[in-house]
Amino acid sequence: METSMWLALASIALGTYLLRLLPYLWMKAALTKKQMEGGISAMPSWLTILGPTMIAAMFGTSLVPAHLDTISWLATGAGTLVTFAVWTRTRSMGLPILCGVAAFGMIMLSL
Repeated sequence: METSMWLALASIALGTYLLRLLPYLWMKAALTKKQMEGGISAMPSWLTILGPTMIAAMFGTSLVPAHLDTISWLATGAGTLVTFAVWTRTRSMGLPILCGVAAFGMIMLSL
């Protein structure tokens, strides 16, 4: 791979890690401070919304293929439908995503 690709992957990985780590560290410090002061520790409502909001944003950007051709739209649609179908049966997170990515990949590689 080219150096620019590795830099892009590293920056994406670091950004993803920091999006999870920084709110956790901030909340941990805030809760520890409240406990030392003898106050009631309560999680702010915006923090409970942060995770689902990030997932929705990633899902939204995943619905538009990088290449706007018929094969990409077909693979994206199939991946979305397979993900939803497996989720409907299992109500889990890992297996539907794995199956959706596999469906997307099989279509992209076969056509």
